[in-house]
Amino acid sequence: MDNRLGLGDEEEGDVGTLWHSLDWLTSCVMVVGGALPYASQYQQILRTKNTDGFSTRVCLVLLVANILRILFWFGKQFEVTLLLQSVVMILTMLVMLNLCCSVQNTNRISTKQQHITDLDPRFFWSWDGFEDYLIFLLAFTLPCAFTTLLLLDSSLFVESLGFLAVLTEAMLGLPQLLQNQRNHSTTGMSVNMVLLWMAGDSFKTAYFALKESPLQFLLCGLAQVLVDLAILYQVCLYSQDPWDKLA
Repeated sequence: MDNRLGLGDEEEGDVGTLWHSLDWLTSCVMVVGGALPYASQYQQILRTKNTDGFSTRVCLVLLVANILRILFWFGKQFEVTLLLQSVVMILTMLVMLNLCCSVQNTNRISTKQQHITDLDPRFFWSWDGFEDYLIFLLAFTLPCAFTTLLLLDSSLFVESLGFLAVLTEAMLGLPQLLQNQRNHSTTGMSVNMVLLWMAGDSFKTAYFALKESPLQFLLCGLAQVLVDLAILYQVCLYSQDPWDKLA
């Protein structure tokens, strides 16, 4: 009898260890998975020395969304996994912006440069220096952080901040969708990136549901999946043989 009980405890321990390992693996995928799609786009820009097919406003959306999400965490502490995911995504978007600035400056024909200090709204987020984007992010983050610090005890503000963060993130694919529509082409855009968006957004939406994350995150995931599907439809619409672009 005692031997059977001991064996049962051992089996339960093994199952518990397995679930713990799977949970840890899932968390790791969540942290780095969101950044992986941009590896394909990064390589494509490096290879072609052309950024025309990639909308840098995707970087704007993700930077703003993840800065707001980090501030939201201070008011409503959700999973640390999602907090780390935001940090990784911010670093990834900065790397993408740095590459785009480098390539665009190399290809630039005109000697005139556009900088944030020009205060020209026509060139918002189309600046020539990487430092311009850093200045903007600093000017955006500091007032938001100060306001959050002042209103941290207001549940209405905190919940609104969370909705704003995920609403912004839900618009992730919208700049790329609009650029494809404007160009009537998806040339230069990495289809691999969008396929990974789709896989990642589906995975994290399921993760939000299973982890019972705040409702804001679940709605964000569902919206992103719909935009991903729309972009994949554009790939089929603008190319007779879209899968050739996967190379």
